[in-house]
Amino acid sequence: MATVRPPVELSLRGIVLGCLITVLFTAANIYLCLQSGLTFASSIPAAVISMAVLKVFRDSGILENNIVQTVASSAGTLSCMVFVLPGFVMIGYWHDFPFWPSFWICAAGGILGVVYSVPLRRSLVTGSDLPYPEGVAAAEVLRAGEGTRGNENADAGDAAEARLGLKAVITGSISSAVMALLVGTRLLASEIAGYARFGSAATGMTVNMQLALFGAGHLVGLTGGLAMLVGLGLAWGVAVPVMTMTHPAAGPAVDLAMDLWRHKVRFVFASALAVTSVWTLLRLARPVFQGILSAVAAQARRKAGEVLPLVEQDMPMSWLGGIVLVLLVPVALLLHGFLAGGPLAPLEVPLMIAGIAFVAITGFLVAAVCGYMAGLIGSSNSPLSSLAILGVIGSAGLLSIVVEPHLGPEARPSLVALSLLVAGLVLGVATIANDNLQDLKTGQLVGATPWRQQVALVVGVIAGAVVIPPIMSMLGHAYGFAGVPGAGPKALAAPQAVLITTLAGQFIGGTVEWSLLGAGALIGVGLIVLDAVLERRGGMRLPPLAIAFAGYIPPGTISIVIIGALAGHFYEHLADRNAASPRQADVIRRLGVILASGLIVGESLVNVVLAGLVAAAKGGLLNVPDTDWPLAVVGAGFAPWSEGLAIIVIFGTVLRLYRWAARLGAGTRA
Repeated sequence: MATVRPPVELSLRGIVLGCLITVLFTAANIYLCLQSGLTFASSIPAAVISMAVLKVFRDSGILENNIVQTVASSAGTLSCMVFVLPGFVMIGYWHDFPFWPSFWICAAGGILGVVYSVPLRRSLVTGSDLPYPEGVAAAEVLRAGEGTRGNENADAGDAAEARLGLKAVITGSISSAVMALLVGTRLLASEIAGYARFGSAATGMTVNMQLALFGAGHLVGLTGGLAMLVGLGLAWGVAVPVMTMTHPAAGPAVDLAMDLWRHKVRFVFASALAVTSVWTLLRLARPVFQGILSAVAAQARRKAGEVLPLVEQDMPMSWLGGIVLVLLVPVALLLHGFLAGGPLAPLEVPLMIAGIAFVAITGFLVAAVCGYMAGLIGSSNSPLSSLAILGVIGSAGLLSIVVEPHLGPEARPSLVALSLLVAGLVLGVATIANDNLQDLKTGQLVGATPWRQQVALVVGVIAGAVVIPPIMSMLGHAYGFAGVPGAGPKALAAPQAVLITTLAGQFIGGTVEWSLLGAGALIGVGLIVLDAVLERRGGMRLPPLAIAFAGYIPPGTISIVIIGALAGHFYEHLADRNAASPRQADVIRRLGVILASGLIVGESLVNVVLAGLVAAAKGGLLNVPDTDWPLAVVGAGFAPWSEGLAIIVIFGTVLRLYRWAARLGAGTRA
């Protein structure tokens, strides 16, 4: 009798392909993040690329493709380290991005994020009803691709549904890619904005014309969408108008409103985000502790000779402890490099001990918050920069209280640099914990082995950490960063890095606006009470984190996510009402999820190409009139027309796609 070979999962070719995708997507994400403060999720595009490339190998399958997307998923999250790294240049501590310090800040924090999220899997993934929108979407994409390969274990209905799913992915991808290209030509506006004054008050709204964010909103769902709508209303319907009245200034309404939001309102909601994050941690304490006990018990059963199912095999707990201890060595060396020979040298030993403890303890707490947020609203929408803010507030606040009074003003630049280092390490933990739990959800749905995914993500972290320093150095030399002496007119804005560095300087220098942080803390408490009241009454919940998050994120980004969430709910409501049977309704709803995933895929891949073209144009490799818009076929004067066309074409396309997906699902057997 012939032996059945197990399916290929963790393979050399999969690791190599994943690393190549990681390098490409990390480079694109860094540039986009420094320009606009946004990144795009890379899991789903990586899964599509993997299925296309590995299809030539007869023994490849869904588990190997899942490993590729797991490796490459680090590109969308580890590139968020640019929230902190430019800060060292902005304060003059670095004049470039030295490879080894930059590498170890990214790698040590990222691998700690993998390790810390392992014991959280049982409490936040397998033992939780969190939706994990991108994890579920990635699993649907992988299943769609697998079903078309003639899997002998699938019945005819499953195979037919898989073919429909792949058709939905491809259609959604092509549609969003075409829309992104039309935006790149400037025929369609990239955003629709409207701002106005009401006496001395000013407010308004922006909607980004991005189908990828619309698709992310569909995946977020109604609960998250409504919570974000509340947050958006609090920020732009209350906070911005009130603060513009109390801080009157001349100029266009858009400039006044956005300036107040950036420098006042955003700090308020960052504080609210901190309070609601702490509350979320307290609520998670019990399930997280139970998950850790479950992981320890599973290891004990394994040592006793019990063979655990593949889907329950994590990295052994003993490995995790050893990895943490090993990683604390480069953390200690980084701290030593920042402390030795400077004004902080007399306190090197206690500061090293305190820094290591802060990273080790705060990192685990942040991993839990990130896992919850990834499950609730998705990795792309998780407020990672706010967690970097929490890290810098915690570290800079402690340094300003305990250390700065004993050293004097001359030590402030070194204290700011030290707080950025600690915040950077905590951010590394946050980014990868945020990503790992999403990947583990995908793995759970497709039957993957957790420890193999965890190893794959470690590889992805290392690949990304190798790429980040030279790319940052290249961009810094070519364009410079906003606020850095010598930066030219094309300087990269790096909005999160500016905000985080400013906060660190304010805490160390004693100039922080406590009134803003206090107001945000009160808002956070109010949101917690509101959610508790709704929970007691048995009505729809409004997660406090999601509300605070919506006030913190740029309005154009969050508004299109909310529109997508509401549209997705309406689509699913019509599916339930019009379908011939519950099974058919399920198919229609799943096709909607897969279609939304395709919207993310197409635009993300086009964004990679567009980012490369912009970089080439600004580097002088392309001779185009407008280096910011290398594909532009019309000028800025076409803007009034492009806005109207964007509304008609993009939302008209969404409506047609939803109707097409519903008809596609209605044609399946009842």
